[in-house]
Amino acid sequence: MGTQSWNAELEDIFVNQRPRLCCVAAKVLGNTDQADDVVQDAYLKISEATTLFEVKQPISYVSRVVRNLAIDRCRRSAFESALFAKEEEGDNTSCASHSPEVIAIDRQALAQVVEALDELPERTRRAFELYRSGSHTQREVAQQLEVSTTSVNFMIRDALTHCRRSLQGR
Repeated sequence: MGTQSWNAELEDIFVNQRPRLCCVAAKVLGNTDQADDVVQDAYLKISEATTLFEVKQPISYVSRVVRNLAIDRCRRSAFESALFAKEEEGDNTSCASHSPEVIAIDRQALAQVVEALDELPERTRRAFELYRSGSHTQREVAQQLEVSTTSVNFMIRDALTHCRRSLQGR
C-alpha cells in the first residue's frame, strides 16, 4: 500500500470511525473531552509516522493506538497529580502539623517551581497555568490561546518536564 492510499484510508477511518474511537478512549479516560484530544493525537501520530508498513486490520490498529495513547494520558495525569499533590495537600492542612524545616523545604520547592515557570515562554506558562490551576480542558486552553490541542498538550508536557528538572536539580 502506498503512502497516499494509506493516508486516504487513515483519514477515512478517523472520519467514519471517530465516534467509535472516542468511545475507546473515553472508556479508559472517563472523559469525552480528553477522549477527543486523544483521538486527534492518534491521528497526528499515525499520519506523521515516517515508516510505512502493511496493516492488515487498519481499524483495529487505529483503535489500539487510541487505547494506548489514552492509557499513556491516564498515566501522565496520575504522575502529574502525584507531582503536585504535596502542594495541593498544603491547601487543606494546617501549617502547625509540619516542622519548621519541612515548611522551609516546601517553600523553597514552591519558589523553585515558580521560578521555573517564569523561565518558560509566556504561552507555555499560560497553557500550563490555565490547565493545572484554572481547571480548563486542553480544548478550552487551545481556544483561548488560539493553538491546536496538540500544541497545548506539548506545552503542558514541556512545562511539567521543566518544573521537574528544576526540582531535581536542587
